[in-house]
Formats: sequence, structure tokens, C-alpha cells
Amino acid sequence: MRSPGHPKFQRNVEVAFWEQIAAGLLPEEACGVIGVAPAVGARWFRNAGGMAPFDLKFQPSGRYLSFAEREEIALLRVQGEGVREIARRIGRDPGTVSRELRRNAATRGGTREYRASVAQWKADMAAKRPKIAKLVANPLLHEYVQERLAGQVSLPDGTAVLGPRPPRFTGRNKPHRKDRPWSLAWSPEQIANRIKLDFPDDESMRISHEAIYQSLYIQGRGALKRELVWCLRTGRALRAPRERSRRKTWAHVTPETLISERPAEAADRAVPGHWEGDLLIGLERSAIGTVVDRSTKYTMLVHLPREEGYRHKESVKNGPALAGYGALTMKDALARTMAGLPTELARSLTWDRGKEMSAHAQFRVETGIPVFFADPQSPWQRGTNENTNGLLRQYFPKGTDLSRWSAQEIEAVAHALNTRPRKSLGWKTPAEVFNEHLLLHQQAGVASTG
Repeated sequence: MRSPGHPKFQRNVEVAFWEQIAAGLLPEEACGVIGVAPAVGARWFRNAGGMAPFDLKFQPSGRYLSFAEREEIALLRVQGEGVREIARRIGRDPGTVSRELRRNAATRGGTREYRASVAQWKADMAAKRPKIAKLVANPLLHEYVQERLAGQVSLPDGTAVLGPRPPRFTGRNKPHRKDRPWSLAWSPEQIANRIKLDFPDDESMRISHEAIYQSLYIQGRGALKRELVWCLRTGRALRAPRERSRRKTWAHVTPETLISERPAEAADRAVPGHWEGDLLIGLERSAIGTVVDRSTKYTMLVHLPREEGYRHKESVKNGPALAGYGALTMKDALARTMAGLPTELARSLTWDRGKEMSAHAQFRVETGIPVFFADPQSPWQRGTNENTNGLLRQYFPKGTDLSRWSAQEIEAVAHALNTRPRKSLGWKTPAEVFNEHLLLHQQAGVASTG
């Protein structure tokens, strides 16, 4: 077998790379862990479509020579040992060693020289049994799948509707804030299940949704064009491992900050001082912080002006967060807002899982207020805050620039909400109920000192 070039990395190195990817690391980070160049890992990830190209749990049976055995063969060969002596040393049949030296020797230098790395590479290449993709072998199946992915949108009478003209496909994810091509855009799962109804008696017209995904994501399949990934809901050019998305989004949520660790007294709303918080997001990454007491419904708004140097869509890559609600900026602004609360009225703060609260540990040190995070996709655990945000949208509608309002103006809006009577408070206002608790706290403090 002719040597086609520089030998690739050993399988165990690639396995280690994909294990790190499955754990949620980025390709560059995985390369740092296993000790290969970042460009190599990026190429592995891109060519495999973000999916491991082999079973990570596979264990060799021992039937074939291992890389360690090939290294031993190479070492003994250099020492001048014969085939039978090498076979005896490694515990293999002489015929196995003879075939190994004949088939997998390096020939690029014009001579037959046995090297373990080249031999392992050739053995891996010879062991491959590539199959023709089902979508390549069956034109009718290919046409069916492609039509339902990228078929043209039409009126009920069959008149085609072209839709917008999309930008040129660049091999990357769907275009940001630009038109995407209009197509039927059936999901692979819809296609895989509908085809059974359309062709109930034709077993050749069967395909799994995973096979469709792999035909889209893995280069070299030759079945479906890469640009059809834009027809998927997400429009991703590469698959993203689940663990990576979990790590990136919720890395700041530690076990002791889960909502299950929050004091039990916060659940029944009888005791004031347990707050819920979130962000109101506006146009061009503007935001206002909202903090609401679960018991009294008292609302405080956090002014989050953009920092100096902010320019929409022109921020420095990997530069500082200047939109006004970066982790440190959010921590400082929230600490200033809640700093004046007495300890009895600042028992805890429950936030959603947004990364603006990544500095929650520092916030707790500075204010003494523990921060807890709601469970994923559970807005009802912060129902008071969600309801308050709905009321605030009357003043700060979606799609408007929230950075134009000053601290005094948003304070006036908070005052309007706090002086509005609430049915849940017996038609008292949140300000009245909150002031009652504040007065009780002050009287208790005077009594204890007297």
C-alpha cells in the first residue's frame, strides 16, 4: 500500500479529542487538553460536522495488532531480530508479523522501512469499509428528502412564491438579521415519519432522521448540499454538543445556588425580603433591571446605562462588555440599588439563569444577599417578577431603546407601580405594605436597644 503522506494522529488521540467535545469543551479547548494544534481540532470538528465519526465506547478485541505491538515490532526490527523472534516476543503468529512488515511498511523514501506510526495509519485506512449513503444510492429517496427540505413555497393553487433573495451561502450558520430562503423546511423527523405514509409498501423508501442530519452535516457524504442546513429550524452549519450549550449558558449556576437550596420561608410569601429579579431587554442591547419582593410586590428598577465606547454591532471581539449589563456592571448596579435595604428585608434574591449574574458570589460578599437561580425553562418559579415585567412593558415596550431613559425616569415608573393598589394585597399599594414592614423593623430595633 503506497504511503499517501504524513500519517494522521492515532485513534486514541482523536477519541480523547471527541471525549472532551462531548464534555462540553470548544475544539480549541479540547486541543489544549490533549496536546494537538488548534487548527487540527478545528479541522476534525468541521469535517465531522460536529459529531464524533466513530463510537467512543468501542474497545478493540485484540484480534488485530495494537499500536503498542507495532512499536515493539519496529523496535525489534531495528535491532535486527527476525520475523519468528519478533513473533515470539510479542506473542503473535509469525505469519501475522510477516504480513504486517510486508503490507504496512513505509515506502515514501523509496525503501521499505517499518515505522509504527505509518503502519498504524495504513492499517486504519485498510480497515475502513465505507458504504454508499442511502440518499446517493436511491435517487427517488434523495429527491423526496430534498424536495421537503428545500422545496419551493407556493399558494394553495400551486403558484410558486419566491420569497426574499437570501445572501450567498458561506458555509457558516444562518445569516444574522438577514433574510433566509423560503422553503418547505420540513424537519428530518417529519420527513422520516411522513415517508412511511406516502410509501407504505415500498421498503426502499425508508430513512431515519439521523441519516438526514448526517448527510447535511458530514462532509464527503455527497448526498445533500451543505447549504440545505439553512432549511433546518436552527440554521446551524455544524452540530453543537448538548453539554457545550449547558456549560456556556449555566456555568455560573453552582449546586449551592439552585432554587431548591433557597430558604423554605420564601415559598409561602409570608415573610418579606425574598426578591425576584430579571432584565427587561430593549433594542440594540439596552436593558433595565427589575427586582420585586415576593411578599409585598414592591418593585425596584435598576438603571443600566451603556458604558463609554459602546457601538452597536461594532464592539471589539472578546473585548469588555459595554452594553450596560455585563456581569461586573450588573453586580455593581444591583448592589447600589439594594444596598439600603435592612437585613430583614434583604433575605434572598432569585434570578433566572442569565449570565448577567455571573458575579453573584461577589454580589453576596458585598451585600450579604444570597443569590439563587431558577430551574431551566421554569419562569413560574419567578412568577411575581414575570408578572411585574408584563406590567412594565406598558412603559417600556419591546423593540424600543431602553437606554434613553434616565435613572430618575425609571424611578418614576417604579413609583407608579408601587403606588398602584393590588388585589392580592387587599387593595393596599406595595409601597404601603413595604413601609409597614420597614416601620416594624425600625420599631423592633429601637425596642431592642432600649
